[in-house]
Amino acid sequence: MSGPELTIGRGVIAEMVRLAALGIPGVARVSRGGPAWRAALAGPSVVTRVADGGIRVRVWIVARPGQQLTSLADDVRLTVGAAVVRLLGLQLESVTVTVDGVGA
Repeated sequence: MSGPELTIGRGVIAEMVRLAALGIPGVARVSRGGPAWRAALAGPSVVTRVADGGIRVRVWIVARPGQQLTSLADDVRLTVGAAVVRLLGLQLESVTVTVDGVGA
């Protein structure tokens, strides 16, 4: 007899990714950069793809001014990856972070 099965919706995964990224001090917001109309047309700021038993995550962020962007992207990638594995128990294939703007 096997245990209960758990299905995690994409919305839950996207929200966990968003919260993990916002936990990094240099992240102003999880969003596409530019004016609100551009962000709305560009699509969601967190995209997940499940393939071959693993998950691929892509997240767009806006950095706070004065941040070292390479280090910030690395911090977001590591934090999001750890959250996906630890909190959701999913096999992680990749995390892609796009810094799409700088501002408050």
